[in-house]
Amino acid sequence: MIEQKINEFFGDAESTGFGTGWWSGILSAFFGFLSFGGVLCLHFPRLLSSPELRPHYPMHTMRVLIQCLIVGAILCGVISSILRKKKILALTGMLLAIAATALGGSSVRINDNLQGGLGIGLDWFLLDMLLMAIIYVPLERLWPQYPKQGTFRNEWTLDVVYFMSTHLPIQILSFLVLLPSIQATKYLGVPALQGFIARIPWLLQFFLAIVVADVTEYFVHLAFHKVPFLWRFHAVHHSSKALDWIAGSRSHFVDDTLVRGLVLAPLMLGFSQSVALAYLIFVTLHATWVHCNFGPNAKWLERFLVMPRYHHWHHTSQKEGIDKNFAIHFPWIDKVFGTYHFPDTWPVHYGLDGEEISPNFLGQTIDPFIGRKRTP
Repeated sequence: MIEQKINEFFGDAESTGFGTGWWSGILSAFFGFLSFGGVLCLHFPRLLSSPELRPHYPMHTMRVLIQCLIVGAILCGVISSILRKKKILALTGMLLAIAATALGGSSVRINDNLQGGLGIGLDWFLLDMLLMAIIYVPLERLWPQYPKQGTFRNEWTLDVVYFMSTHLPIQILSFLVLLPSIQATKYLGVPALQGFIARIPWLLQFFLAIVVADVTEYFVHLAFHKVPFLWRFHAVHHSSKALDWIAGSRSHFVDDTLVRGLVLAPLMLGFSQSVALAYLIFVTLHATWVHCNFGPNAKWLERFLVMPRYHHWHHTSQKEGIDKNFAIHFPWIDKVFGTYHFPDTWPVHYGLDGEEISPNFLGQTIDPFIGRKRTP
């Protein structure tokens, strides 16, 4: 219902192709939202920004970025308002940019003591959204596997809520995710192993960390499919009936917490913090990538690295693909354990096979705990 209202409010019957003012309107609203959020972070850093990131920001660069977003929102808004009859998108972006400017823009002085604070992570959410959109949206618009799907497909607002829920409360999620791995390494850390790995060249450490993490995640992922109680939570991730870059964000917080924590645990037993951090960056980008609506294939690379078509078969509701392709990074892991399925075609149908879950975020969050699910 909310999604329908949003589409009706901002959308119209005009073409949404390039040169029609649609995408300039989208960019105006997007840039306006980011600039307004960035200015709020300057005003309330202890409340809105992440304590872990604050000391590392190049503030001159960040201020220039905020100013560029404000200018971009206004310019794109002007272009869209000229090209398009319905001005809502353009006006939204320009109003947000004007509001950001009225609040001081990129020149806001930071008066807060930057030590401590709640830190809900709005800065990380905004930066991550900007980075992901810059990388993946153009790829999906220029070379989509399913051209009719569109960026604003059915349930896109639900996936935006999931994206926000896993990026905004960064302090809480960091604690939940790291808790299992910290407890494991506290008692199971092996200094000799750590010393041995430290003598290996860094790039080889990084590759080995990916292998260890992927083998670990294979079995954790398998358990989420085979154990009925765990499947209640993982079914949320598989409920998407269409895949794109943001669909990968649809995941229950119990699923996210257990998977990330259990995968980090073996890494923290023997690998340095820099290797673990590099893996977290890699898995964030790669996990988003494999959900993309992106058609071109590099067949030579698909033999060694999971690409979108491979992971899309994991999300199909077609019988031949169910409970296949559990590996996140390396297809050979599925070959070793007999769960490999990779035909030359793409799946036709996605989502759950023979079951339906709540269509809204609140229901999908609560229902797995009480075992309630809907049937067709």
